[in-house]
Formats: sequence, structure tokens, C-alpha cells
Amino acid sequence: MFLGTIYLGIKVGKKLRFGFHISISGGFSKVLKRAGAKQCQTIQLFSRNPRGWKYRSLDGEEAEALRAGLPDSGIGPVFLHMPYLANLAAPSRGLFKKSLESLEEELRRAPLIGAQYVVMHVGHRLGSTEKHTFKRVASGVNGALSEVDNHVCLLLETTAGMGSEIGHTFAQVARVIDSIEQKDRVGVCLDTAHAFEAGYDWSSKEGLEEALDGFGREIGFQKLKLIHLNDSKTPLGSRVDRHWHIGKGFIGMDGMRMLINHPKLSGLPAIMETPRTSDEDDLANLRVVKRLSE
Repeated sequence: MFLGTIYLGIKVGKKLRFGFHISISGGFSKVLKRAGAKQCQTIQLFSRNPRGWKYRSLDGEEAEALRAGLPDSGIGPVFLHMPYLANLAAPSRGLFKKSLESLEEELRRAPLIGAQYVVMHVGHRLGSTEKHTFKRVASGVNGALSEVDNHVCLLLETTAGMGSEIGHTFAQVARVIDSIEQKDRVGVCLDTAHAFEAGYDWSSKEGLEEALDGFGREIGFQKLKLIHLNDSKTPLGSRVDRHWHIGKGFIGMDGMRMLINHPKLSGLPAIMETPRTSDEDDLANLRVVKRLSE
């Protein structure tokens, strides 16, 4: 975790540390080269196919190649993102069990490849009552953290509130955190597109200050470990999850500039999950955020 202005030997300045989600196609040994080509200061990965339940054991040599190369790369922190199918909020016992096992597996894998955090969407209610939904999520997180006794921190990602999604208000995220026993092992990933789509207005100075004040009041900035830095293709409060290129969506260039340079967010890692048809799309977004942060 961040300790003052130093993170695992990396000096952390006042500016955000920019990075992207990097493909693991062909093995973990290719990750740092890909990250370097995109000038990443921080990275996010999947440890396996994110659209299925099956997984193979990690290739020890591949994992070691990534982990051993991180110190000299200057890249950090490293984040693992949970597979898409996992849903600890699910009322189905079978789905809950699979989701719990999936979370435990990611928590085990993280240190093997040099990741310090695992990012997880809070989940979908799927017709369940709010009371029972939050109880299930807390039970799952507590169970996983108890089962996997290491220093990996689980980050709850804010959501857009699409369909039966929970975690779209800061109060809901705080409600989950309040029920976690090992509070030092849980934090928050603030997705700027999701939050905007859920009703937090980053596009104006007044809206941005109100939203950040709300985050500080409900959750506390000591819990904020990662920003998913995305513009939104859908309007404020749409509850429709659609990421878009930096400055070209409804948050807009001025809103993104205010976010990137806000003192309450200084020094945080910021992973862009903007649309990508080629590496040039990522580089174009990187040029924009660097220009906005000057």
C-alpha cells in the first residue's frame, strides 16, 4: 500500500500514475514489454480468461518473470481484476460458491505475479432483497480474506447501477466495508465513468467537489487505492455502463482535467479502460491525460 511518498521503492509525486489494462496473451513474460510500449506507470491484468470459470495453474516461470521484472521497470502498483462472471451478491448458492472460489483463487494468485490488489465489482442483486444481498457480499468477502491469509488488498469497484447492480452509491460501498472484519485488507476502486453514470457529476466544479466531499464523508480517502479513469459515453445518471475516450464523453475535457488535477486524488494510480481497437487508441488517451495533467 502507499506509504507516504514512496511505494515499493517507487517515489510517488503529486500527479496521478497512469496506466492501462494489459493483455496476458502469450504469457505473463510479455506483460512488461507491452506495458513499457504504452508508457505505463501502473498496470491492471486478468490472471486468466475473464469470461469463464475454468482456470489452469499459473506457469511458475512466467509468473516469476513478471514479478522479478517489476522492480527495475518502475511500474507499480499492479492490480488483478476479477473475472466477469463472479457475483458474491447472487442469491443462487451455486453461483455464490463459484464466485467465492474465484475470489479466493485471485487472492492467492496476486502475490505470485507481483500484484498487491484484486479489484472486484460488488455484484448484482438478481431479485434478492437489499438486506440479504449486502449480507451475502460481506459473508463472501470475510470468508475469502479469512481463507487466504496474505497481504493482498481487495478493492470494491464503484458501479454504474445498471440493472440490479449494487455499489453505485458511496453509501452502498461503505455499507459493505463496514461489515468486513479485516478492514485493513479492503479498499475502493473509483471508476469515474461508473460514478458519473450513477449520478456523481464530474463535469462541473460544483458537482465534482460535491461528489468528492461525499466520498470522503461516506467512505474516506484513506480507502481509495485506485482510479479507473474513463469518460462516459452515456449521460449523467443514465445508469448505463459505457466507457469512452478521455475528454470525448459526457464528463468532457474540463471535467477530466479537474479530476486528474484534484489534490484529493494526487499520487493515486489511474488505470484507463477506454475503448481499444489498437494500441494507438491507448496512446492517444495517454497523450490527452498527460496534456491535461500539465
